[in-house]
Amino acid sequence: MPKSIPRTYSRYTHDALSLLAGLIQTARKQRKLTVHEVAERAGISRGLLQRIEKGNPKCEIGVVFEVAAILGIQLFDAEPTVLSRYVGQIRETLALLPKSIRHRTTAVDDDF
Repeated sequence: MPKSIPRTYSRYTHDALSLLAGLIQTARKQRKLTVHEVAERAGISRGLLQRIEKGNPKCEIGVVFEVAAILGIQLFDAEPTVLSRYVGQIRETLALLPKSIRHRTTAVDDDF
């Protein structure tokens, strides 16, 4: 069985994770909520919430977003209605773009 190569993350990714982890932990403590209370509301284990608060990059993004939402952390600089409009605009843009990108694998023989 081949050994897996450990995943590396950029400095930017680590900084973003640290920032979000700090925001989550700060919001939880300011609301005087325990790790157990937030984990229960989010439907996750205490251990997973602790990993989120440490900025572990292997935590599922949907769970992290849900914890942030429960604690009232605004992840994007937009109100929910504006965010919904942005989602609609992105979907319209994606509908106009090709569904997949393929590079040509065969060389064109243009020697006449």
